[in-house]
Amino acid sequence: MSSTVKDMLATYPADLGDIDQAKLTACIEACIACAQACTACADACLSEGMVGDLTKCIRTDMDCADICTATASVLSRHTGYDANITRAMLQACAMVCKACGDECASHAGMHEHCRVCAEACRSCESACNELIESLG
Repeated sequence: MSSTVKDMLATYPADLGDIDQAKLTACIEACIACAQACTACADACLSEGMVGDLTKCIRTDMDCADICTATASVLSRHTGYDANITRAMLQACAMVCKACGDECASHAGMHEHCRVCAEACRSCESACNELIESLG
């Protein structure tokens, strides 16, 4: 199945080196999906009656969305590629996805949007860790 991320990587005019393009594609897509889920979850939390009880969740959602977006951007740029920066971004992204996934999971019994967000966070955390492992 074709995706915009996969198509863009395929059109890159220079050699991308030995990076696993399937894992790179999966990670970029997971970061984008997680950022969207976290933004939507934070917004949904703001609409809940007990919004004060969701302050930490909202903050974690927004932090996760920002870091996932930044990670997707860094992973999409290959000119002057620096594996150390990529690894650091992936580690930060995996860490915030774990924290956000844990926080959202703690509210999942009461809020379906938190359950969906926790799943997106877990998927992104996994994709980041898989790409880190493939970097060597």
